[in-house]
Amino acid sequence: MDIDMEGAVSIAPAAGTALTGATILCCNCGAPIDGTTAAGALCYDCVKLTNDISNGIQREAVLNFCRDCDRWLMPPATWLVAPPESRELLALCLKKLRGLGKVRIIDASFVWTEPHSRRIKVKITVQDSVSDGVLMQQSFEVVYIVAYQQCPDCAKSYTANVWRACVQVRQKVLHKRTFLYLEQLLLKHGAHRDTINIREAKDGIDFFFSARNQAEKFVDFLKSVVPVNMRKSQELISEDIHTSKKSYKFAFSVELVPICKDDLVCLPIPMAKSLGNISPLVLCNKIGTSVYFVDPNTLQTADLNPDIYWRAPFVSLADAPDLVEFMVLNIEPTGPSKGRWLVADVEVTRIDDMQKSYNVRTHLGNFLHVGDSVMGYMLTGTNFNNEQFEAMEQSKYGSRIPDVILVKKYWPRNRKHRNRKWRLKRMAKDEGELLPKKADQERMDKEYELFLRDVEEDEELRAALALYKNSNKTKKQPQQQAEEQTEDDEDEDAPKVNMDELLDDFDELTMEDRKE
Repeated sequence: MDIDMEGAVSIAPAAGTALTGATILCCNCGAPIDGTTAAGALCYDCVKLTNDISNGIQREAVLNFCRDCDRWLMPPATWLVAPPESRELLALCLKKLRGLGKVRIIDASFVWTEPHSRRIKVKITVQDSVSDGVLMQQSFEVVYIVAYQQCPDCAKSYTANVWRACVQVRQKVLHKRTFLYLEQLLLKHGAHRDTINIREAKDGIDFFFSARNQAEKFVDFLKSVVPVNMRKSQELISEDIHTSKKSYKFAFSVELVPICKDDLVCLPIPMAKSLGNISPLVLCNKIGTSVYFVDPNTLQTADLNPDIYWRAPFVSLADAPDLVEFMVLNIEPTGPSKGRWLVADVEVTRIDDMQKSYNVRTHLGNFLHVGDSVMGYMLTGTNFNNEQFEAMEQSKYGSRIPDVILVKKYWPRNRKHRNRKWRLKRMAKDEGELLPKKADQERMDKEYELFLRDVEEDEELRAALALYKNSNKTKKQPQQQAEEQTEDDEDEDAPKVNMDELLDDFDELTMEDRKE
């Protein structure tokens, strides 16, 4: 202890002891606090009561949501995809709040709400400094009201004649077999999802898109599945002379090769020689990126590239509507064989005229037996208005033209519209001004039934499509069920689709079907 000249006493700290800050009382509640760090002589609890760092930050906001495409509006004009309670949606919620940039965000999370309440709650924790450098942390909740608003892209899809690109698919044939096959490929791969409208047209279908790149992507898909020839054109809609910005409409004309599966084709003789010296008279056995032919006499195959075809186009000699039903009287395999095909000599007669028989060499030796029905083209007594066929008759190949060319085995069905356990999806198309008449509708139904039979008979074709279980169940009378059971027993030899190949379509099943 030291005593100075004035008599004041000062106490020096002992060796090894630490200095302690002065303790004062809070001016509001009287709690003891450290006087060296106190903010205005207030404790931390009183500071929180007297200061609100979240003042000026919104507690309510509105989020605009498009129910058609499930996108959220990011002002001023951006629409983005954000799943519920995702990071993208949380970032959108935080950007919608005014005054949030003045504080530091520590944490943000969603608060559970009812799914159909049209409310989104977010709990936000912020931090900021108050007087004398004291950091303060505070949490609060913000409620967002979900307002439905249609985005411009969806608005265009519901407006007539608002499109930027059109793909016109055409095939100049009398039947729709290729279009039925192409429709299933589009549905399986989802290539039509970007369309804003699909309209029936003469000899084909028109697909409308809102953007040029979507149409180009669709055309690329068509080129990858069917042989086509594409031409492109554009039309100027508007032009801004001040900024030199122009708006165009684009049209893509896509023409399919007018040759279908099971068509009888007479190739030009020079082209037949370039394709491995195959016989000019061939059958089309498959359609892919190229047209595939087979010679039923020798099993020689060839494929015709669409680029080569469009240099010198030609048409089929006969197609599916010209097929005639024959009955097999005798068959003798002669070889050779290739895959599922086997060359055989067959004696057949027409079902409607059994007085005369024909000796035919065919590639269907593995499929035909005595008494079977088979479909084929009748060449004897038929006049073909075809330049390639006339040139073939005058050449050395004229003596090789057979009387009949058999195409495929035929299974007679007792029931016209069989109750199949499988089904195919169909695209929603706008018929436009081409409303089908009663006769045209019957013809279209018949073509679709023949396509379904082709799916049942051809495993290779069936593998490229998506088949679904038929969930359309209707109550039938006992007598009707007995008649259908008898017809099914009689059609037992006809090819059927294995149930293992079918897919479940839960989107279109009812709750009773799902329970079963």
